[in-house]
Amino acid sequence: MPEPPESPRYLTKLAELFVAHPTVVLSGTRMAQELAISRSSVWRGIELLRQYGMRLRGHRATGYQLEAMPDLLLPALLAPYRKSGVFGRRVHHFFRVDSTQRAALAAAAAGETHGTLFVAEEQTAGRGRQGHSWASPAGQGIYLSLILRPPGPPAGALALNLAAGIAVADAARAAAGVDADLRWPNDLLVHGRKAGGVLLEMSAEATRIQHLVLGIGVNVNQSEFPPELAPLATSLRLAAGRPLSRLEVLAEILFQLEARYQAFLAGGAAELQAEFARRSSYAEGRRVRVGAGEGAYEGVTAGLDAQGFLQVRRDDGALVTVISGEVRPAGRGDGDGG
Repeated sequence: MPEPPESPRYLTKLAELFVAHPTVVLSGTRMAQELAISRSSVWRGIELLRQYGMRLRGHRATGYQLEAMPDLLLPALLAPYRKSGVFGRRVHHFFRVDSTQRAALAAAAAGETHGTLFVAEEQTAGRGRQGHSWASPAGQGIYLSLILRPPGPPAGALALNLAAGIAVADAARAAAGVDADLRWPNDLLVHGRKAGGVLLEMSAEATRIQHLVLGIGVNVNQSEFPPELAPLATSLRLAAGRPLSRLEVLAEILFQLEARYQAFLAGGAAELQAEFARRSSYAEGRRVRVGAGEGAYEGVTAGLDAQGFLQVRRDDGALVTVISGEVRPAGRGDGDGG
């Protein structure tokens, strides 16, 4: 698409103006006045919205009219679907941004409130774990970051990461009827292929967390993938056999995330870790390869330890606690799949 790396900030407000007046022909002058932008900016914005799938009919000499409600993750369209309490009450929406994670981390450091959602229709530099990129095509997936400010020490962060994986799996089942597997610590798998991922980044002191930013990417309506990802990736649409409402999926993710977060606050970290282990085919008895390059090793998974870290019995008999590093099926090449 021809727009700059980050779409104009007024674009979301322009889209919501059409959503708020679906039966009205809006003149360029009226839109320019309401948004405090120029007529040329209105025209440019309309062309960009059309590229993102908004069906806008031009009426000669009078203006433009919305023909059908779009499947866009606009705050105004999300609100009727949202069942969560705090999560997603405040939303920063982007049509195009380099990374919701980058935007959320900067906002969290500046004091943005707990539960604030950053969501994009498209990312140009989506981030995965271990420095991987996350493919983020326009209008097909869900790319979100959520600011969390939990009490307690940094040691609780891993349990929240595992809880997020459970929540996304629950959302896939509730919104799409798709059963998903979990690969420690952050991958959502459907039929062995990656359909989503979790990235948790933290700012903390020795005894307390200042803030966490939880990033989630889910392949929702992709019907195909680039050749390099096709053997590794899938989408909820491919698994469900039908197109899905991204708004419904997003609302369900927020609902399930908040429920799991509340369980964590109630002292349920150990229970969440145990549930992750029960629901993950990778937690125990799975032959895997850990890491990449010269430092990689193979072994069989041996459950999670008390802190939620994966344990692997290496081929030389040593029991290793995996603190970081990619975990993949043994004998399979590395790849992000997102």
